[in-house]
Amino acid sequence: MFGAAGTKQSNYETVDHLQKILAEQVFSYASDSKKAAGRALGTLVEVVTYYTLCLWGLSDHIVIESKIAEFGNPEISHNVEFSLHSICSSHKVKISPISLPVTPVKIREYLPELAEKELKTSQVVSSNSVKRNAAVLTKSGSGLVVANVELLNKNQCSLTVCDLFINPLAIVECKRVGVEEGAKKGPQTIEKAKQGAYVARSVSSLQKVRLRDGSFEGIIELNNGEFKKEPYFDLQRKVLKTPEDYPGFVFTLGIVSNHGNWFTAKNQNKELRVLSQSYDWLLFLTDQGLSKFIKNFILNPSKGMSPVRNAFFSSYTGQSGKNRFTKVNIDVDADRVLRKYFDQNRNKIESWFNVISPSDRTISNLRNDLQSLVRSKNLPKESV
Repeated sequence: MFGAAGTKQSNYETVDHLQKILAEQVFSYASDSKKAAGRALGTLVEVVTYYTLCLWGLSDHIVIESKIAEFGNPEISHNVEFSLHSICSSHKVKISPISLPVTPVKIREYLPELAEKELKTSQVVSSNSVKRNAAVLTKSGSGLVVANVELLNKNQCSLTVCDLFINPLAIVECKRVGVEEGAKKGPQTIEKAKQGAYVARSVSSLQKVRLRDGSFEGIIELNNGEFKKEPYFDLQRKVLKTPEDYPGFVFTLGIVSNHGNWFTAKNQNKELRVLSQSYDWLLFLTDQGLSKFIKNFILNPSKGMSPVRNAFFSSYTGQSGKNRFTKVNIDVDADRVLRKYFDQNRNKIESWFNVISPSDRTISNLRNDLQSLVRSKNLPKESV
């Protein structure tokens, strides 16, 4: 495996070891190279999560880094990595001939429905070929309009523009904490676990109550003001079948990584137990999966994978500038390579994840639940 500038081949087995390699080969310029490498690993977890959601056909439903209000308490909101929303209406837009940058104003020229809307200023595709995933064009109290680039070449830019319901049907959060030298686990691990647990328990109308025997009861208010109460996971399954009958329901999915800190489904520490008992679903992005991603795309890519490596290295040079490799902004060629790889390797990608909870469910169950969930409809709203 070769790193920057053709460094010698390195043998690695764990993400912690990979962090050291990245610290030496990529972040040697930083005052704390290991911490910088750890932040980059967190970005990679988010990138893997985003393209997995896209693999499952959810890209048009995604909003990135959105503020989600607590259920029944809109004065408090929480930033989450991803939220999933049902679609009110969608539009195909083809801009041809194309000249960069692609902006919301340019898209409005091809989409009359955006007339007289107050548009965001962020670029959908920049002049130096960095695209914005799930680019929000405009937002109102009832919904938001999001654009996703499907095709970009020298002749045209094809986009899907979706009018999304403002209330999310699901949230997805990524949690990772590195391990300091000489320590057994990261000092902020429990704080991140508590933070994630609080958000997971506060955003949905489906409430989780622990009984004296340690089991969980679910309770949710119905449209007529009455309450439905059943064992939590039994009630959750019913809500997932017809979420439109349960206003305010939000499905919560957590994804954790780094074996050295979070352990596994069969060897959970306190932090992992806190999260697994708070999120509806908790996945573990394994060391093996994250290591394969880093090896295949960053440290030792084949010729066809080089745009991902180039985007990653150009984002971490020690010089100020735009990052070309995040879940929000990513190099156009790197995006194309990642989408193709994920599309062609579904089984391999899904094998990178272990299901922590619920223990009797599988990744395919989760995929089906999310796909079914986003097809449900929220309360009617005025479309764009």
